[in-house]
Amino acid sequence: MRVADFEYSLPPELIAQQPLPERSAARLLALEGPHPDDSSVREMGRFLRPGDLLVLNDTRVIPARLRGRKATGGQVEVLIERIESSDTALAMVRASKSPPTGSRMTLEEAVEVEVLGREGMFFRLRLLNQPDFLAALKAHGHVPLPPYIERPDSAEDQERYQTVYAAREGAVAAPTAGLHFDRGLLDAFGEQGVDITTVTLHVGAGTFQPVKVDDTSAHEMHSEYAEIGPEACAAVEACRQRGGRVVAVGTTAVRTLESAAAGGGLVPFAAETRLFITPGYRFRVVDRMFTNFHLPQSTLLMLVTAFGGYRRVLEAYRHAVRERYRFFSYGDAMWIAPGDPDDLPPSLHEGRRGI
Repeated sequence: MRVADFEYSLPPELIAQQPLPERSAARLLALEGPHPDDSSVREMGRFLRPGDLLVLNDTRVIPARLRGRKATGGQVEVLIERIESSDTALAMVRASKSPPTGSRMTLEEAVEVEVLGREGMFFRLRLLNQPDFLAALKAHGHVPLPPYIERPDSAEDQERYQTVYAAREGAVAAPTAGLHFDRGLLDAFGEQGVDITTVTLHVGAGTFQPVKVDDTSAHEMHSEYAEIGPEACAAVEACRQRGGRVVAVGTTAVRTLESAAAGGGLVPFAAETRLFITPGYRFRVVDRMFTNFHLPQSTLLMLVTAFGGYRRVLEAYRHAVRERYRFFSYGDAMWIAPGDPDDLPPSLHEGRRGI
């Protein structure tokens, strides 16, 4: 199908540049029925039922952004994608000229690295003057805010660009749907009879990369590490047995659950995933989705329209723009029930007619 099918008009001033004073103060656009319902995250409990299961992504964002200079004096910006060992990491490097293999960079006037080579869009870096990459990032790195937040990171971001249940270090972008939950709200869900379990998907820098092809079938997803343990699988099965619904918090939780069920049934999973969910996909695990608003023509918007229905979701986005919702990482949220599986993009309908 055409990537252009997933375009919508967004005034730049609706892109949230700061978090709200309170996590749960965000607005919530609910798609439980055919038409959008304007609500709030604090009222999310009215869409939940006793016996439901919330699935959270417990990844923890690392301070993965570093700025500095090449040995030749040119400025660079480095975004660590993945720490491979105590002294090596894969990273995106932004510079006027790509650094060649064997070149060196000094980052934040403290961290010296050597370029070992290149793998696609990523460079493999070796740490030269410190014993541990993660420790170096914690001492000198910056919060890796997404590119549409047009300001430097602040001390507030160190706490707010992190879910309150973040536990496993490794993400370079937050699972942003979970940023809306504070401890009080999670406790309220528990008192309502809603169970909670966790999975892990370490969000990579590729989540912000634009889709550079015209046809979705030509797009290659970047791999991300995902994990679901036996306890989470058992929680999903128990939810099914009692007639509850599996509510995935964020597209990362969706992709983790669906990756683990790719063989048919949900089983423990700990591997790289490149799962690319587009309209026409049949969901095996997820019954409801709680998510943020996503960029035009992004793989995340494709996933959401696959779940909620193409026209239904895009009409909800147009409603959100008219009602001045706040968009993207620090923005407002959506609650989505499954849509009509035949609510597909125009180009996919055209393709089916041609079969």
